[in-house]
Amino acid sequence: MKSMHSPTRPALGWILSLGLAIGHLATVQAAPQPAKSARKAAASQPAADICYASRPDAMQLAAEMAEHHGMPREWVESMLGQARYLAQVPRLVTPPARGFVKNWTVYRSRFVEPIRIRAGVDFWQANREALERAERQFDVPAEIIVGIIGVETIYGRQMGNFRVMDALATLSLDFPRAHPRALARTEYFRGELAQMLLTAYRSGIDPFSIRGSYAGAMGMGQFMPTSWDQWAVDFDGDGRIDMFHSAADAIGSVANYFVGHGWQSGLPSTFAVDMQARGQDLAELQAPDILPSFTAAQMAAKGARVLGGEDYRRPLALITLENGSSGPTQYLAGTENFYAITRYNWSAFYALSVIELGQRVHEAYLSRQQASAYRSP
Repeated sequence: MKSMHSPTRPALGWILSLGLAIGHLATVQAAPQPAKSARKAAASQPAADICYASRPDAMQLAAEMAEHHGMPREWVESMLGQARYLAQVPRLVTPPARGFVKNWTVYRSRFVEPIRIRAGVDFWQANREALERAERQFDVPAEIIVGIIGVETIYGRQMGNFRVMDALATLSLDFPRAHPRALARTEYFRGELAQMLLTAYRSGIDPFSIRGSYAGAMGMGQFMPTSWDQWAVDFDGDGRIDMFHSAADAIGSVANYFVGHGWQSGLPSTFAVDMQARGQDLAELQAPDILPSFTAAQMAAKGARVLGGEDYRRPLALITLENGSSGPTQYLAGTENFYAITRYNWSAFYALSVIELGQRVHEAYLSRQQASAYRSP
């Protein structure tokens, strides 16, 4: 990777624009549920309209966050106390029921499709200079940046309409217990909630003015609060970081995120695989999931020949793309750059959708450019 100089990030710059960014979005109301007593709701399923001020565990969490981060306890209690339980959020983060069959073909069709491709071409054309500059500065291909923003928000069209404070409070205090990683995910979201509160306190903005996804992600790039604080950059040079309105800031921030998560300049993302592995060999290749763990030679010795990368010595992962009833399982070899894409979302389906959407948008963009040049006198 080439050395990279990040743009100057003004102190608390990312938050300066948030109060301006989403005031036009409508408030999302939680789905109604049968009324319950406050005590019963706190112990099991909260009522849909509950404010967390009535929850002793919420006030205890507020006190802990205030002490740990040096914020006034009364202010943190007031902010967290105003947050509301969103009944749909735990349902949205609950994994599919056992027996759910993964299907790469169906998943891909949700993202690599005409609406996103056309929107991506428009986005590329409108932001060509920023994309070229990001490629030069961060060594992350424009295709990958465009693929991420397209998959995440259709280039800013769908950035989320949940109050981020409500979403993060719900996931911090009522994460579904049946989730296989409930404890770890609860701690993760509590860290994100603490960062949201800390940044709002330092900057003096109203955290309830900020809207995003049901998981608390914000802007065109759908950054969580800690990622925004750590990786977002002012790429348009206006003195603030605004991924809600500034495509340039989103482009530079996504590229900077990848650099921070191990993107390697010049490496491919995937190789095709001639798959002959069966039984124990296949199980051993699949065991690390998407974590690169084998050389091409090691994969070949187990029956998975890496096409076009037979001499590749950097670590690879066997990527398994199940297709359910749509067809046979497909296989790829994923590099460290493929793994870097999954730092956005731990999913091979997600990462490959980003790659393929970016490629299709780039092809369509070049076709439009050629057609425009042909028509010009």
